Amino acid sequence: MADKILLSHGSGGKLSRDLVEKRLVSVLSNPLLCELNDSATFDISGRVAFTTDSYVVNPIFFLGGDIGKLAVCGTVNDLCMSGATPLYISLALIIEEGFPMDQLGRIMVSIKKAADEAGVAVVTGDTKVVDRGNADKIFINTAGIGLGRSRFRLQRQSGRQNHSKRLHRGPWYRHPQPEGRSQF
Repeated sequence: MADKILLSHGSGGKLSRDLVEKRLVSVLSNPLLCELNDSATFDISGRVAFTTDSYVVNPIFFLGGDIGKLAVCGTVNDLCMSGATPLYISLALIIEEGFPMDQLGRIMVSIKKAADEAGVAVVTGDTKVVDRGNADKIFINTAGIGLGRSRFRLQRQSGRQNHSKRLHRGPWYRHPQPEGRSQF
């Protein structure tokens, strides 16, 4: 297999299948994902929470993690803040032609580790490859499903507190943005 992403990895042919099976599914392996269907099907009953988010950060590797860990943790955070127990997430990758396979591998391992730590499974996904210069290395889109525990309400605290880990609650457009990015 090539050491960089090629446009043909997104063509739907043999290279696409090899990328998905050997670089993605092999790392994230679970029964629902390994079916390789266009969508995951599962039984669920109760109050369902559903969220989606996209990750377009630069740099993609940073102190404490990478874009993959951020994608999983951000999706899990959104579900938890709605009072749900996260169950499943989808993972869509938009990868720029020429992106190094070893970096993709690092991100996939990070996604798997974060998902395992959060107790969620990546159960479906999609991969697109775009021409060089039409993306900033890699973009990730996730959707998450969780089961509501109960009516949940987070009390707002006044004043800024210094925490090493922070949960964000509220409208999506009010979440803090990475330094250097404007909200709108």
